[in-house]
Amino acid sequence: MAKVVDITEKLSFDENPKIKIRDVEIEVNTDAEAMLKLMGTLTTKTEGEATLEAYELLFNEEDREKISKMKLPFKDFKVLIEESINLVTGEEKGE
Repeated sequence: MAKVVDITEKLSFDENPKIKIRDVEIEVNTDAEAMLKLMGTLTTKTEGEATLEAYELLFNEEDREKISKMKLPFKDFKVLIEESINLVTGEEKGE
């Protein structure tokens, strides 16, 4: 019979982190599959393509609509993407 190792207690089942812009909270997707795709995107695509794909991987449709309504300048949009990636990779700690 095969050995079974229960790692449940070692895993974190926390909710996704959120980024706040003014009074709007936006959830950042942290699931492993999306993050692996994101890592591949960041290394193989042009900056514009990578930014667009990161946007779609990091935020669900509802939160993308919230972001769209903000009409962020591209410079600020890039900051949103960069900070979201930092949050997911653990380089940035939230409040």
